Amino acid sequence: MIPRHAPQSPQHTKQQKVSSHVVVIAIDGPSGSGKSSVSKAVAARLGLAYLDTGAMYRAATLWCVGRGTDLADEAAVAHAVRVMPLVSGLDPDAPTVHLDGRDVSEAIRTTEVSTAVSQVATNLEVRAELRRRQRRTIEAEAAADGFSGGRGIVAEGRDITTVVAPDADVRVLLTASEEARLRRRSLEVHGAADESAVEATRDQVLRRDRDDATVSQFEVAADGVVTVDSSDLDFDQTVDAVLAVVTQVTA
Repeated sequence: MIPRHAPQSPQHTKQQKVSSHVVVIAIDGPSGSGKSSVSKAVAARLGLAYLDTGAMYRAATLWCVGRGTDLADEAAVAHAVRVMPLVSGLDPDAPTVHLDGRDVSEAIRTTEVSTAVSQVATNLEVRAELRRRQRRTIEAEAAADGFSGGRGIVAEGRDITTVVAPDADVRVLLTASEEARLRRRSLEVHGAADESAVEATRDQVLRRDRDDATVSQFEVAADGVVTVDSSDLDFDQTVDAVLAVVTQVTA
């Protein structure tokens, strides 16, 4: 998470105007780049829905672990995910994740899930199923009865800019230096960014990126994807940088 500095001024709390047609914004990037917190803020500022696709993979992991599914059995994991009763709440101010009617928004962030999620996320059949659900959610936000009332959605996570929504109106690769990403994730997980806290976070962050890189391209922007480097930006500056891209592309 990118650290927040001073309280947001009115210009950061009021809703900004965006193109009158349905807008799909896709944001990708490595672990610790700030894409979740920034994507939520962008969605809130523009009055759009918000989809955290990473949370879907975490929910799939929790679902499989809870059912006693052997994560090394790729076919069994894929089957479990295909029948998984998952509902993703799309409110950027209060995103939720429900499994079989139970709110698991906090449970999917545990160390147990964080350690195991790569094994599920690199399962190609699981990726195909969750991509299908992600596309369905994105398409649903074009309807007047969707969360955004037909305004659109900000979707963030692996594959979004290249596979799930390659035709999105705005595609952003949000990146940052390894040092900045480790510091942010350490603050998020441990509440500190001293040397020991950063080292405790290093394996989780870098291993997840290394594993995911075997099945997803998220470290280099594809053609048409705009790179926003947040290494030297605070939270508000990063949100403003992404909003500037949205304005430029949709104007």
